[in-house]
Amino acid sequence: MAHNHIMILTTILISFTVATAARHITMTTTNSSASLVDDGVVPLLSILPYSTNEPGMCEQTYGFMPCTNSILGNMFLILVYGYLMFLGAMYLSTGSELMLEVIGPGIVGGLFLPVLGALPDAMLILVSGLSGSPETAQEQVSVGMGLLAGSTVMLLTVIWGACIIIGKCDLQDSFAIDNQDTKGFNLVGSGVSTDIWTSYSAMTMAVSVLPFIVVQFPQIVHSTSGRQFVVLIGLIISISLLIAYCIYQVYQPNIQKRRLAFAKHKHVRSGILRYLKTNAFGRLLDDQGQPNRDVLYKLFNSVDVNGDGHLSHVELRSLVVGMQLNINLNEDDTVYKVMKEFDTSGDDEVDFEEFVTGITNWLEEARLTKTNSLITGPDTMNYIHDYYEETKREHYLLGDEGGEDEEHGVVGDHDPHQTTIKAVLFLLLGTIVAAIFADPLVDAVDGFSTATSIPPFFISFIVLPLVTNSSESVSAIIFASRKKQRSASLTFSELYGAATMNNLLCLSVFLALVYVRGLTWDFTSEVLVILIVCIVMGVFGSLRTTFPLWTSFIAFALYPLSLVLVYILDYVFGWS
Repeated sequence: MAHNHIMILTTILISFTVATAARHITMTTTNSSASLVDDGVVPLLSILPYSTNEPGMCEQTYGFMPCTNSILGNMFLILVYGYLMFLGAMYLSTGSELMLEVIGPGIVGGLFLPVLGALPDAMLILVSGLSGSPETAQEQVSVGMGLLAGSTVMLLTVIWGACIIIGKCDLQDSFAIDNQDTKGFNLVGSGVSTDIWTSYSAMTMAVSVLPFIVVQFPQIVHSTSGRQFVVLIGLIISISLLIAYCIYQVYQPNIQKRRLAFAKHKHVRSGILRYLKTNAFGRLLDDQGQPNRDVLYKLFNSVDVNGDGHLSHVELRSLVVGMQLNINLNEDDTVYKVMKEFDTSGDDEVDFEEFVTGITNWLEEARLTKTNSLITGPDTMNYIHDYYEETKREHYLLGDEGGEDEEHGVVGDHDPHQTTIKAVLFLLLGTIVAAIFADPLVDAVDGFSTATSIPPFFISFIVLPLVTNSSESVSAIIFASRKKQRSASLTFSELYGAATMNNLLCLSVFLALVYVRGLTWDFTSEVLVILIVCIVMGVFGSLRTTFPLWTSFIAFALYPLSLVLVYILDYVFGWS
């Protein structure tokens, strides 16, 4: 696949070289030289030199890239340059995944992957206002704003909704059942479930719009003074949030593992209580709400297989296996943790008194987790069942690391040295391609805008995100198609993460450009669209973990509404 892409890239570059070697040929009706003879019927063909500054001639990027003033010509160049940017994004994505195999998810997953994923967008934004005079940059910078807004809106509306449809499964008790999709397009009976970490990602994405609000403050209060200073403040806040986000992403896997381990252990404890209650010879609590020692003694003896009055590791292991919790469980680690809680004497065995004390503590914890914790009567079945369902739900929402190899793949017997070299080459090639063709793509968009009289914002809003966010979109859809809670969580976490990087990294580049070049920040309608989509989808995603099929249509509707809103505010109310 990589060889095919490189051959395509080489072919396009050779074609461009041949194309730019030709001179412009134009028709004229006037004689530029006395040595030319006009027959009065056919206009003269004039071969222009390589460099010309005649009015109406397009300006070649870098002095040799193809350019045109026609609508079809600029459309063709957008497709070609867009495809080259797409290749650059794919190279960066491939290199990042290879690096992830070698180094692991910490630094790579938390820092490199988000930054490299947003690199094509950042480069396009940078070149949109970097070249030319400040006046020219002010005109072209709308391409960068269109890309920034379009990328975020497309990811959170069109791609988000498509992932709901592609990844939908049957819903049962507000949870999606993995790999079961029998209800068709049932708007409420089918949908997608994610883990709680995805909700945190959505919440983070909603918070990441803070720099937009800060930099927009002068427009909100209708002030014309101190705008550059406010842009600087917004830039500092944006960079600070970006650094904090990357640090959190680096350490998040360890935080997630610790919380998952704790939730899994609570699930085991509640499972043991439920198992003992189901198999008890009577009530676990007496009429005064105290432990029923007679019942607990019978339970103790049923677990004490050898009858020596102590529970060993082997006997506790038999108890854990007999519960059949149907979760990804390290039985030895589970037995060790249960033994550590029960064995207060430190002799690696649990006697009856230790067993009673341990079960009593667990029952008290289960009782205190319920709102009706003042009820201390003998009927423990209800709150033990509720405690079990609660811990089961908490464990489910946190996700389980089991099956991680299935989702991410395993390096296997690949040579880490060769994988590293390949990763570095892909990253370098992707960066070079993106850096070279970002400026020509912006010029082509600007040329198409001039030829069609369509504002460049709308062209970049619709077209450029399809190029720069292709890798995130394809990856998200592939993960969603696996129809599992874990893959759905990865899908929407990636979408929220990409939108967050747009709001932080790409905005930082944009604000730095505005501040350094002294440009005017006048994007009220565009910022309003970003705020509406990010806050609506962020709050929506942070308040729930299950999304029925009907939610996809809300997401889809936000995309055309965003375009209509920008048009009305800019060209009807004259905000821009």
